[in-house]
Parts: sequence; structure tokens; C-alpha cells
Amino acid sequence: MNENFRQFLDRLRQAGELVDLHQAVDIRHIATLVDQAKTALFFHNVIGYDIPVVSGIIRSRERAVMSMGCENFGEIEFKLADAIAKPIPPKHVKTSPTREVTYVGDDVDLYKLPIPMSSIYDGGPMITAGVVIAKDPELGVNSGIYRFIVKEKSLTGIDIVTPNNMRMFAQRAFERKEPLPISISIGTHPFEIMGSGYRAALGVDEMAIAGGLRGEPVELAPCQTIDVPYIADAEIVLEAEILPTGWTWPEGRFGEFTRLMGGLHWNPLVRIKAISMRKDAIYYNLHMPWENTWLAAPTRYAQIRQAVRTANVAVKDINVTLGGCAFWHAIISIKKAPGDGKNAALAALSVMDLKHVVIVDEDIDVNDPNEVEWAIATRVQADKDVFIIPGARAKPLDPSLLQGAGVVPLGAKVGIDATIPEHIPKEHYERITYAYAETAKVDDYVKGKADAVGKSGDEKEVAALAAKILAAIDKEPLYYTDIAERFAEYDFRTVARALGHLHETEKLWQDPRGKMCVRGSKFAAVLPATKK
Repeated sequence: MNENFRQFLDRLRQAGELVDLHQAVDIRHIATLVDQAKTALFFHNVIGYDIPVVSGIIRSRERAVMSMGCENFGEIEFKLADAIAKPIPPKHVKTSPTREVTYVGDDVDLYKLPIPMSSIYDGGPMITAGVVIAKDPELGVNSGIYRFIVKEKSLTGIDIVTPNNMRMFAQRAFERKEPLPISISIGTHPFEIMGSGYRAALGVDEMAIAGGLRGEPVELAPCQTIDVPYIADAEIVLEAEILPTGWTWPEGRFGEFTRLMGGLHWNPLVRIKAISMRKDAIYYNLHMPWENTWLAAPTRYAQIRQAVRTANVAVKDINVTLGGCAFWHAIISIKKAPGDGKNAALAALSVMDLKHVVIVDEDIDVNDPNEVEWAIATRVQADKDVFIIPGARAKPLDPSLLQGAGVVPLGAKVGIDATIPEHIPKEHYERITYAYAETAKVDDYVKGKADAVGKSGDEKEVAALAAKILAAIDKEPLYYTDIAERFAEYDFRTVARALGHLHETEKLWQDPRGKMCVRGSKFAAVLPATKK
């Protein structure tokens, strides 16, 4: 799918998923307008700026699916998994249209960029859609998406409190008392956003994963002032350095993926050394929280599935729930072997920042909250099936945790094994199934369908029918409904009377599954000794 950022915008426009607004709009109104809109919005005339703003391009499930070239949301996970398995390394080119306009040194002025505010408690304008590429002299290249709060015309903060490879790169540079060079590419295709948003293992190039998603190499071009590449297709590129200040400067607040206002964070400072852009550049503002959510969730799916498979548990389906902010909660259905429920939960809890994991059997629809709650209600004993892991690495944005400046907090993880316990007979979990559901349809009866009237027997005929039933259940136990169907030439009342006759004469009994059988036969259930 060889599509660039602008071509994706055109495709959204043609599908009615992007609306162009040509009238003058105050930049302070952009966030709330995007929040109210059912489509992405393109602001052509932002008061006080020469650059237009687009926002909301992956803010819905439908637009996220479109961005990945998929037919449905579930397909995104498997496209990502294929890209992880078959990455395509980036292609390095000499230059790109992003070099059409360049500002260096004292000419750098972030205030010329239309960087919107979002929530009313934000600490300042935030760059939210920058794909960051960094290089460590020993560990190689790392990519990710991080926010940058504008502090001065060439100075920002960066939020890297959460433990990840970018934080590690910055920490290593800080320990060397050196700045960490980074490029910040703004206005890239969602392929690059998703690839960089995947938390790959150290040494794995996220841009190669983006290439796998795209089906061809992502083109990277060299920066002018630092030895780090940028995404050649980007609309705007910032060349910068994370300064070796340590995690000592206030940063935030900001409306987070949690749908809550984040607290004040402590982070390093970033010096912007150069700004490059196209002559007709478009500024892309990623709108929080939902534009962060729809492509974040599939990255969790892929990693959870891999972790659980590594534990040798067969996964059927996964739901990283929106109620869990697409970060903290996962429901996983498995094809269970003994002990798999808890092994699967332990494996899943090792993935990223997951807090709470529920494991269910394959008969449970992980996307149906009522089904999942029902499984917890009917298959869980808390002392056996719920476990807590204290002191695990947690995410600083979790509002239920207290943390200090720049500190990685510790929290608890919870696993719930809501699978059918191994020692419980299967018949305890047979769902209600209504007789004749396949043949008796209410619409037919509303239209006038009538059933045939069966024979109604006298006492002699009831006794004769009882003898036939007794002969049948002597060979194999039958459910009451099966008996009624086998002798359907009689009306139900006659069949019931015949079975009542067998009960009165003490010939009728039941097997352990509740089927009718002959009393005293090899099939007959035996009263447990404790109940005598």
C-alpha cells in the first residue's frame, strides 16, 4: 500500500471521513471542534498562522481500519504481526520535499507552528504526533511517539517518564553528560505512527516494522544539524537534542489516554536546533485520547498473543478493552488444557503495562461484557482463581499511584482465571438450550402456523406407551425432551402421563446427567454416601 500522508487525507476526504473548513478558526477552538466532530477536520485558515491544521484522522475505529488498508479492526492485529515477522528495513535517501523550507539556530521559532492546546488544564501547547527517531552509539536506533510541550521558541519538554527504550537512550546520554540527538517527524502516514508506537525489543528497528506494514521500505533522509535521520515523507521535521538535565523540569499537565488530566511530570528539556518543512506544509495534531487509542490497542494484541503462545497456551481471541484505556485491561479466551488459565494470565501480565487480565474459555465472547462477567460469576472462586502480583513495574500515568519526580512507580497486577475448573463435571456448565429452537420459529406462528395435534391416550394407551418408553430407556438413557420427540405421535400430556406411570411403579430413574433410565440399571445414578 504505497500511500503517503496526503494521499491518505484525500482518501478520507473521498470517503466522507474528512471535512474541510476554509473559514477563519481560532486555534484555541480546534480541540473542542475535533472532539465534537464525527469526521476528521482540516482547518485551512488558522488565525495567526500560515500553516493549516488537520486532526482526528485516526480518531474512530473506521478511520483506523482505513489507515491500515484493512477490512475490519481485528485484521489490524494480524497485519501488524505479519509486519513484525517480516520487517522491511528503511531506505535512506539524500533529501526530501521536507527540506523546501529550513530554519536553523536563531531562526528556529516554534511559535510559527500552529500547535493547538487541548484540555483547559494543559500546561501549554503540545506537539502530539511527532514520530521520534533517536540513535544510541552502542544500542542503535529507536523510534517512538512522544509529546513535546512548548516552553520557548526553541525549547520544549518531552514526556519520557514511562520506562521504554527512548527513556533508556536519554538516561544513558545523561550519564555520559551528553545530549541525545533526536528527529521529530510531524505529519506522517499512520503506518509510521503505528510502527513507532509498537514497543519493540531493544535492537529492533520500529521503522522496519512500519515498512512491513507499508509493504515497502520507509524512506529516511538525513538531518542537517544532527546525525539522525527523519521520515522523508513528513510534512514538518524538528531536529533536536534531549538535554542532559535529568528528570528535573516540570512538564504537563495534559489530557492523557486515561481520559483524565495527567499530573505534573518531571522530565528533561529538549533544544530544537532546526525546523524543516514543505512549502505548503500541513500540521497534524493527534487528538487525545481516542486518536491515540485505536492504533495503540492492536500493538497490545500482537504482544499479548505472542506472550501467551510462548507460554504454550492456545489463544482463541483477545480484547484489550476500551474501558481499560486500551492499555491496562485484557480479556483472553483460550483453548484450555489443565493449568493453562493461570499460565496464560501470568504470561499476559508480563506484557507492557497491563494491570488486570481475565482468562476465559473459548465458549466466552471476549467482546461481550455480560459474557465475561458471567464467566467470572460462575467459574471463579477468589481464593483459587484470583491472584495479585505486587511490586511490578507500572505506568506513571496510572492516577491510582503516587510517584516522585521522574520515578518509575511500582504497582500491582491482577490475574483472574475465569475458566471452568478442572475438577468440575462438564454438565455443570451446559448452557440452557431450548427444545425445538431450530424448527419452531415465532415468526411462523405469528403468520398463522399451527402444529399437528398428537394422539391423546386413555389409561390403557398410557400404560402401553409407558412400556415402550421403558424398553427404549433400558437400552440407553434419554432426556425427557428426547422421549417426547421420539413418541411425538402422542400429545405431550400423554407422554408425561406415561412417564408419571413409570415413576409411580418405581421403574423410572435418572442417570448422573439427568437422563431418564431404568431404576437399578447400570446407568442409574447413585445417591452420594454423604447425602444418605
